[in-house]
Amino acid sequence: MEIIMTTALITGATSGIGWACAEMFAEQKINLILCGRRSERLEELKSKLANKVQVHCLTFDVRNNNEVAKAIASLPENFKNIDILINNAGNAHGLDPFNTASIEDMDAMIDINVKGLIYVSRAITPLMVQNKKGTIINVSSIAGKEVYTNGNVYCASKHAVDALTRGMRSDLNPHGIKVGSINPGMVETEFSLVRFKGDQTKAKTVYQGLEPLHAKDIADAILYMVTRPSHVVIGDLTILPLAQASAHVVKRNT
Repeated sequence: MEIIMTTALITGATSGIGWACAEMFAEQKINLILCGRRSERLEELKSKLANKVQVHCLTFDVRNNNEVAKAIASLPENFKNIDILINNAGNAHGLDPFNTASIEDMDAMIDINVKGLIYVSRAITPLMVQNKKGTIINVSSIAGKEVYTNGNVYCASKHAVDALTRGMRSDLNPHGIKVGSINPGMVETEFSLVRFKGDQTKAKTVYQGLEPLHAKDIADAILYMVTRPSHVVIGDLTILPLAQASAHVVKRNT
């Protein structure tokens, strides 16, 4: 493991994969910029990790480019040299056929999963170009590789993340910046609870009869990706639980 980077910015750090990444990075003495909309959760995580590394919190909505730009511009000098960017903020909203799906849900997925990633990356990549180094990991999904029934716009948004990752890697290659994506299958986080708008019964059924991935499994893989030797880039990593073979094939114990 090669730890040559010192500061990581993580979006969506208030829960799930983002939270787990922060905990795991702190163990490796990587300083943290924690980003999210729930300031109380950010402060809770900061208080947990501040005895291990330097931690700075930014509260903003990735869907708002002005908020993103102001937040990044407000960073103290000792946090301005961002070595790692984890674009983790993202959501699924609804699981409905295209012809009946809510336009508001569709907008939310495009705004967070695609435009949010663009806004944050666009604010930070000039700093990385200036420093001629950096690693960007975009947290995508198996939905960026396959399309499943009623996944329509969510799948489209994650396919966009896949294309953006490849485009960013090409454009930033001359500047020595690594860009990769991780594409998890079923991970038990707040994902399904958000997708089903707080309906805990529906959310629980997603993971019944199998052992899904856990947030720490994805964080561990991301840590591996960002700590490769300087000449190594993990450009694309798909990670699934044993019970899942694809978006369509899942073995459940009944």
